[in-house]
Amino acid sequence: MTPGTQGAAGSPAQGPAAGALSELLCFHLYTASRSLTAVYRPLLEPLGLTYPQYLVMLVLWRHDGSTVRDVVDQLQLDYNTVSPLLKRLEARGLLSRRRRADDERTVELVLTGEGRALRARARHIPGAIGEAVGIDGSAVGALQRTLREVTASASAYAADKA
Repeated sequence: MTPGTQGAAGSPAQGPAAGALSELLCFHLYTASRSLTAVYRPLLEPLGLTYPQYLVMLVLWRHDGSTVRDVVDQLQLDYNTVSPLLKRLEARGLLSRRRRADDERTVELVLTGEGRALRARARHIPGAIGEAVGIDGSAVGALQRTLREVTASASAYAADKA
């Protein structure tokens, strides 16, 4: 234990002062995520997309014909979370799912004309998010690197404890 992490009776402290949310990294990550998602909501509403659906579309706009497994891996979500998103996007006519001829177990996701056209309507979103965040490009890059490190470390720690 580091200095100051034991209670008066020598038992481990409960972390930062009980109830001090402002001291918890996880709380700041959580509130930042919720705040950014709230910024996305009015930007995505005219497109008829939720934030998770937008993430799927970003993957497909970059790599049309990706497999379901590719999307699951890139979004770091499980199949049971991604599958309903894909069904809704397909029902909206933005993508189609088709099995590969060479391996029927593999499902490819192909954008429809409407799905490709939606990209042009979404081009303003990254700039609007940059403006909402209010930090310059180098600070954004540094923050992204830090968050990737936090994610990798926490994921490795959780995997070791599982």
